[in-house]
Amino acid sequence: MDALVLLGSFTILCALGVPVAYALGLGAIAGALWIDIPLEAVMLKISDGTDDFALLAIPFFVLAGGIMAEGGMATRLINLARVFVGAIRGGLALVNVLASTLFGAISGSSVADTASIGSVMIPQMVKAGFPRVFATNVTICGSVQALMIPPSHNAVIYSIAAGGTVSVAHLFLAGVFPGLLFGLCLIGLVLLTSYRRGYPKGDPIAWKDVPRIAGQALWGLGTVVIIMGGILSGVFTATESAAVACVYAFLVTFLVYRDYQWRELPVLVHRVVKTVAMVMMLIGFSVAFGYLMALMQIPAKMTQFFLGVSDNKYVFLLLVNILLLVLGIFMDLAPMLLICTPIFMPVILKLGIDPVHFGMIMILNLGIGLITPPVGPTLFVGCAIGKVTMEEVSKELWPFYGAMCMALLLVTYIPAISLWLPGLMK
Repeated sequence: MDALVLLGSFTILCALGVPVAYALGLGAIAGALWIDIPLEAVMLKISDGTDDFALLAIPFFVLAGGIMAEGGMATRLINLARVFVGAIRGGLALVNVLASTLFGAISGSSVADTASIGSVMIPQMVKAGFPRVFATNVTICGSVQALMIPPSHNAVIYSIAAGGTVSVAHLFLAGVFPGLLFGLCLIGLVLLTSYRRGYPKGDPIAWKDVPRIAGQALWGLGTVVIIMGGILSGVFTATESAAVACVYAFLVTFLVYRDYQWRELPVLVHRVVKTVAMVMMLIGFSVAFGYLMALMQIPAKMTQFFLGVSDNKYVFLLLVNILLLVLGIFMDLAPMLLICTPIFMPVILKLGIDPVHFGMIMILNLGIGLITPPVGPTLFVGCAIGKVTMEEVSKELWPFYGAMCMALLLVTYIPAISLWLPGLMK
């Protein structure tokens, strides 16, 4: 009955349209009142949830990504992608996916990726003869890479949800190959579709322009070198690398590119503060919600339930993938990470599944939910930029879902894809 009150109140509030963060907080209060826990304990848990040094990485990464996104980085990365794949049949679609890969290593956000890359690439693809719906689908699906390729603030959220027992640095490294594999699956689909439908080839880049294009793009990609190089060399922690990357993003945007005006900075900072405030509120309330779940022994009961179904870890991972794909249709990525991670963590430890590997499975799985109607925020942004309806896009998303689920299965059942790079740090 205790679990029913806690989870039921949360579900009812979400169904009534209450924002997820508030639903978590009010659900925790309802659960505390039901089991007669002082509300002061809930308030202290909310405070403790946001009092973590690792959380400083989130505002720094969001700000750095926002600065680079607004400062003309997307256009320069698109030009760099054209050098490699622009002249192939369906070249602009391939440029779209590759540019999303490169930009994801800076933004860490699928919504930012869709907005920045899509605003440039979708009109160009339509002008070149690609269907508008296809151009939109390529953009929104390619943006999911940003959730895995470092720096991903969702990796930080997963680490916090796991009780701080999973290294953020290991999660960053673990996301490199799954993100690239995801991109390759999309590239394979785009190539096949382009040849079958006769989509146009792109215009090749003149060799004399390559040094200039590469030089402009490499300034932005230096952010990736700072983050990953600092972590791998041991010079920076993940949080410190986020702060250094933020300073570097300022310098490149305002002193090198100069596409962004100082007078526009307050608007960007205001938007970043709103985003970070929502994330921190969500984390604080989720920690209190998790505290009540622990008191009610919900994780232990879920462990018994899953082990009762099967003690085979491969069967368990299949069930988790199905469950998360369904739940991801109705809820955003960050809340699902914060709610589900404490529930699944005892089970994966019991079955011998590496928490770093499981984090990649969860992030990729729930990332697919961001482009799944009816609650996919990345899908909404893509439709708005592409000037198409959600119904039009959804009808032609099925081949893309197939490619993405192929990547998900490979990441799920081949742990080395996620664990090889982190293993080099041990």
